[in-house]
Amino acid sequence: MKDLMQRILRLLPPRLARWLQRHLREQAAGRPEAGLLQGDTIDVMARPVAALPLAATVTVVIPALNEAKRIASVVAYALADPATAEVLVVDDSSIDDTAALARAAGARVMTSTMLGKGASMHDGAMNAKHELLVYLDGDLAGLRPGIVSDLARPLLAGEADFVKARFGRGGGRVTELTAKPMLKVFFPELAHLGQPLGGVISARRALLQQMVFEDGYGVDIGLLLDAQRAGARVAEVDIGSLEHDSQPLLDLTVMANEVSRVIYSRARAAGRLHVDQIVAMYETQRQAAASLDHILTRRRGRQRLLLLDMDGTLTTTRFAVELARASGQEQALAALLDSPSDDASARSERIAGLFRFVHKQQFERVARAAPIRPGVIEFVNRMRRAGFMVGVVSDSYFIAADILRRRVFADFALAHTMQFDGDVCNGQVKINPAFLPLQPGVGPAVCKSHVLRRFRAEAGTLPLLECWAVGDNLNDLELMRLADQAYAIEPKAAALRREPGVTVIENFDELLARVPAAQAA
Repeated sequence: MKDLMQRILRLLPPRLARWLQRHLREQAAGRPEAGLLQGDTIDVMARPVAALPLAATVTVVIPALNEAKRIASVVAYALADPATAEVLVVDDSSIDDTAALARAAGARVMTSTMLGKGASMHDGAMNAKHELLVYLDGDLAGLRPGIVSDLARPLLAGEADFVKARFGRGGGRVTELTAKPMLKVFFPELAHLGQPLGGVISARRALLQQMVFEDGYGVDIGLLLDAQRAGARVAEVDIGSLEHDSQPLLDLTVMANEVSRVIYSRARAAGRLHVDQIVAMYETQRQAAASLDHILTRRRGRQRLLLLDMDGTLTTTRFAVELARASGQEQALAALLDSPSDDASARSERIAGLFRFVHKQQFERVARAAPIRPGVIEFVNRMRRAGFMVGVVSDSYFIAADILRRRVFADFALAHTMQFDGDVCNGQVKINPAFLPLQPGVGPAVCKSHVLRRFRAEAGTLPLLECWAVGDNLNDLELMRLADQAYAIEPKAAALRREPGVTVIENFDELLARVPAAQAA
């Protein structure tokens, strides 16, 4: 702790550093709170924090996705605080004017390395120019003056390493019904926090750069638990009330599942959980995110659809081949791929069996390293701006397809679900029901074309007006035939070149010129 404080003092202006050293010596001599151990939590509002003469020493990080409505006001608010040295907006490839408005308001803007709040928060920690970080959300309103300063003061005073904001009278439904009861059982030392899930926090950059940022809704609770487990002193600051956009009900269900998974995983790592089967809850949450029912609730009025194959289309390689190479199963896989004697379901089961005992992290590493075709990210962004809902539809595994869809900033992924026991593959794969016929026995047994049929059948009062499909091989052909516009990129089978209605392209740059105009509101 002493070394960390010395590094912080070197970052401060000399006058402020001398004042802070004197203040801390006085605090240690006369205040019982000065002897708090690492890992303790402090309720800052239980006693006033010394009115430090704040200088501009804070990087305010704002993860943002389609926040054009409020982003400029949040940036301006942050810049008006005397503690703010810079505002860094990490944009998740927004399809509205979020980036331009943030830049015009005075923020430094960067595009996140991957879709998701956790990745954006991590990017902010790695690219911030200052040691003290404050995170704000891009959709906040009703902020009272001075919140950035208030969140930074416990860090400057040496009273905390990680600070959570408390606001309003209580937490939301997921906080009250999921997070707080679980914290009371597994982490009682944090159970008093008002908003354990809130994304308004401050922390030291050196601490954050050593932490794991979860991909989904569990990022905020994960950081809190990791900070506490790392011995950081956790404080809470009351920032009054604020306005926040509410989440749809189904999103709250996914959020509750993800928050539960993160708390369980941290409890297990801390030796406070001994029920191994609870790990299976993560797979339940993964399968829920892979369902068509969940995807349909996220259409938000869009009547255009773009379906992209993964292997050979988004990427230049096949995921199963790369995973087999990484796990020593390359020769065994070669005998199974594209076997004419197997139907799609049987072949998927045989291939899945090769990966028994492969750790989940190996699946994730291969998906994160897969080479993406040039131009695909810009094409996806342009199509989303034109009103398309963009999905990755793959015969491979959802664990990989979902990583790839976030890497290209698509809206959803549909693929089959590999089963894991304790994060280790058990060699079994669950076929996604969206790939099955609407009526048993009608059409291929397992096929991507059924995904589009189900979209059209279940669109309800908001029918699909247009669907594009992009693929590269015979397993994409039925989907292409059903789409309104179909494109084969560097097709692997001659049949795709001969197919009427399928346009052959060599790269995604050719598709950029074909992106239609945005739909009228």
